[in-house]
Amino acid sequence: MSAHLVVSHLSKRFEAGTPNEKIALDDFSLEAEKGDFITILGSNGAGKSTLFNAILGKFLSDRGRILLDGEDITYVKEHKRAINIGCLYQNPLRGTAPSMTIEENLAMAYTRNASKSFFAVNRRDSAHFRELLATLDLGLEDRMKTKMGLLSGGQRQAASLLMATIAKPKLLLLDEHTAALDPATSVKVLEITRRIIAENGLTALMITHDMSMALDFGNRTVMMDAGRLVLDLRGQERCDMTPLRLVELFSDRSGNDLSDRTLLAL
Repeated sequence: MSAHLVVSHLSKRFEAGTPNEKIALDDFSLEAEKGDFITILGSNGAGKSTLFNAILGKFLSDRGRILLDGEDITYVKEHKRAINIGCLYQNPLRGTAPSMTIEENLAMAYTRNASKSFFAVNRRDSAHFRELLATLDLGLEDRMKTKMGLLSGGQRQAASLLMATIAKPKLLLLDEHTAALDPATSVKVLEITRRIIAENGLTALMITHDMSMALDFGNRTVMMDAGRLVLDLRGQERCDMTPLRLVELFSDRSGNDLSDRTLLAL
């Protein structure tokens, strides 16, 4: 059985041939089975967001291939990949239309796959949106006509999570989507994230700087350094892992010490 997501020997240099040349991805390979929830760790500049941008099609890699659900998407345009890939970013303002209502934002995401029309909200769709919002336990089902820009950061991220998953994407990318939230709200959104991924059997990759979170969420944890895959933890090895041991293992495998204070916050 072939993997659901295959990132094969991906390499990317920015500003090649100049004094500012940077190797962002260095022969990077990763495979994910359908239903995998993989957390991704790495210090600043490790290549985490570059990996996501490569999968999203925001640029063409210098070499390598990307396959999703058996389809080679290496040269597929970004807007076409977006049909099958949901993404949530750190900034709660990104990826939504603040001047549109919650219902309109959900409709925009829902009809992306279901219809060629921009909005196709009928009573059944509206009832479906209300049911989904009710599962968030944030009272948003009673505020469907509220503009997205008036929501708090946590409410907006939760609604954005529904937008990213409402059309059942083949892949969900979470780029530190709770980093800008206060601790209590972050925990709430993370639990919603865990539930939505599990209930829908989604394949997901989540970037985080929190080692405890990376070991607690999902079924695999990978660590990146200088555009390379350094660790891929799963099964019993991952269950037995602690943040302190993870720091030691990373240093042994990569030959580098972690520099980010957020990563060293055990």
